[in-house]
Amino acid sequence: MENKSFASRLGFILVSAGCAVGIGNVWKFPYVTGQNGGAIFVLLYLLFLCILGVPVMTMELAIGRASRASIVNGYKKLERPGEKWHLHGWVCILGCLLLMMYYTTVSGWMIAYAVKFATGTFEGAAQESVDAVFGALLASPTQMVGFMAVVVVFGFVVISFGVQKGLEKVNKFMMIGLMLLIIVLAVRTVTLPGASAGISFYLKPNLQATMEIGIGNVIVAAMNQAFFTLSLGVAALEIFGSYMSDKHSLTGEAVRIGALDTFVALMAGLIIFPACASFGISPDAGPSLIFITLPSVFVNMSGGRLWGTLFFVFMTFASFSTVTAVFENLVASISETFRIERKKSILYNFLAVFILSIPCALGYNVLSNIRFFGGRDILDFEDFLVSNLILPIGAVVFVLFCTHRFGWGFDNYLAETNKGKGMKMPAALKFYFQFVLPLLVIFILIKGLI
Repeated sequence: MENKSFASRLGFILVSAGCAVGIGNVWKFPYVTGQNGGAIFVLLYLLFLCILGVPVMTMELAIGRASRASIVNGYKKLERPGEKWHLHGWVCILGCLLLMMYYTTVSGWMIAYAVKFATGTFEGAAQESVDAVFGALLASPTQMVGFMAVVVVFGFVVISFGVQKGLEKVNKFMMIGLMLLIIVLAVRTVTLPGASAGISFYLKPNLQATMEIGIGNVIVAAMNQAFFTLSLGVAALEIFGSYMSDKHSLTGEAVRIGALDTFVALMAGLIIFPACASFGISPDAGPSLIFITLPSVFVNMSGGRLWGTLFFVFMTFASFSTVTAVFENLVASISETFRIERKKSILYNFLAVFILSIPCALGYNVLSNIRFFGGRDILDFEDFLVSNLILPIGAVVFVLFCTHRFGWGFDNYLAETNKGKGMKMPAALKFYFQFVLPLLVIFILIKGLI
């Protein structure tokens, strides 16, 4: 029988942080920071991470640890007879599946670029050639499906070894590797000529720039980023709560996970902004920042082939740590809910994820004519459903379930959260949790839909 627990506390923290640390930290955080004027946005982001992200994370973990079950069964164990909270558990499972339907494609892009840098595709390339590489990747059904398949196959192979020998072991290696790579890359880019202008933009508050963008816009963007960076609302972290021990309080563990997640995001900025400043490139280039802007920087840097390879290996680790964590959630949820062997659950989930990921992988070539409302392609549409609907709605449900009498209740949530050694959640926050926190998340939901 598979031991459904972590071998160590460090394993739990690194796997949970790996689930939270993803493409959003390294791809989205720098360009959103660039678009919102730099340092003041970063300060607001850190504030909202504390008052928004950490509380909701403790709620997901509390449901998992109190029930010792995946999300559907977790709700069933904690809800009162006749209540239907567990129906939201099915939405969470669907949300995780939907997330993987496009995340596996983007994760495949990271592997593709690591391979292309390592094999010298960008060596001595002109600007037009660098731009063309990403277009050629998107236009090739073989490459798109091939790299996506590598992610799916390798992800489920890791999960097949179990929680301790597969998920924990591989994520420990990837997260430690990711930390080392990010420090090495940051040291390299901050020592580039002209890098100081990028560091100044990133870390020195500029009130005038914030006022030009609009303080309201910057606040909303910071709120959004703080909420989405932790992937809260689809019970991706809930399953790890069910695997953890009672020795440590959930508040302390949530703060540690949030701190690791934030460290990666902040260090990514320290790689990207100095590099952009050194080569005179705008840091607010949007999603193309990673695949067009940064390769141009590496191509012009001495030893660029090595630095480009290291950067995309780091990006692969960041994305793959999320993939394996969500795969574990899917496998455990299906196995537990339908009472089937873990091996069968792995096979069923592998087939489902692989087949359902194909439309996104073909969305820029064979299926490029498919458009949804607002002209969204398949990837953008799937991302919209998860990021703008399933995540915020899910977070509201978790908050209501954990803080109100018609759910599990604040006292039960608080007792579970404060069990064990470490930082405690103050009971004085009850009013904030019951009324202010759900309104903040509903505000994010409405802004996302607008």
